[in-house]
Amino acid sequence: MTYPPLAVTVDVAIFRLLNGALHCALVRRDAEPFAGALALPGGYVHGQEDGTLEDAALRVLRDKTGVETPYLEQVASFGDMVRDPRGWSVSIAYMALIRPADEVAEITQREGDRLHWVPADETALPEPLAFDHARILDAAIRRLRDKVEYSSLPAHLLPEHFTLPELQAIYENLIGRPLDKSAFRKRMAEADFVTPVEGVKRAASHRPPQVYRLKDEARAVLFNRVL
Repeated sequence: MTYPPLAVTVDVAIFRLLNGALHCALVRRDAEPFAGALALPGGYVHGQEDGTLEDAALRVLRDKTGVETPYLEQVASFGDMVRDPRGWSVSIAYMALIRPADEVAEITQREGDRLHWVPADETALPEPLAFDHARILDAAIRRLRDKVEYSSLPAHLLPEHFTLPELQAIYENLIGRPLDKSAFRKRMAEADFVTPVEGVKRAASHRPPQVYRLKDEARAVLFNRVL
C-alpha cells in the first residue's frame, strides 16, 4: 500500500527573561517558503535519528539556535493542508524555558542576527511570522501564563541559584500583581520544589538571604491551589 506524504515537524517557543520582561526567540528563515521571514525555531522530525518527539525538539533547539534547556514542555499539535504551502503538514509545538545566564548572551552573540529576542506578546510582534507560527506562539504564551499561578514554571526562568524574594518577584512579574510574602512562602513550602544550597547565602548589607535551587530542573510541580 502506498501512503500519502505527510510532513511532521517540531516548533519551539523559547522563553527567557530579558530586562525583567518575558521574551521569546525567533529566527529568520533563509529558505523558501517564507524566506526572510521570522519564525519559531523548528524542523522536520528525523525518523531514523529522533527516538521521541522530545528528542526531535531538543535536536532542533541545539542545531538551530545552540540553546540547551533543562525544561521542555509539549504545548499542542497543529495540522492542516494550508499551514504550509508545500502541502499537508503537522507541527508538534513545544515551549522551552531558559535561565538568564551568561551562556544565553554568548549564544546570542555567536549566532549573530539569527536569534531575535522579542517581547512575548503575540499582539506586538515586529512583523508577521512564517506559516502559522503566530498562532503557535500565542498558544505557548497562553500555556505559560495560565500555569503561572498554580505551578513552579516561573522558577525555571531564574538563574540556577536564587533567593525567595527573587522567586516571589518573578511570580509577581508574570502574574502582574503583588503577592503576600507570608502566604507566598507558605505555598512554596507546601509545593516543596526548591531546596536550600547548603553554605551559600547572598551578600547583603543586613541579614544575608538563603540561596535556593530547584529540586528538579526538568519537571514542573503543580500546586494544589492557585496563588
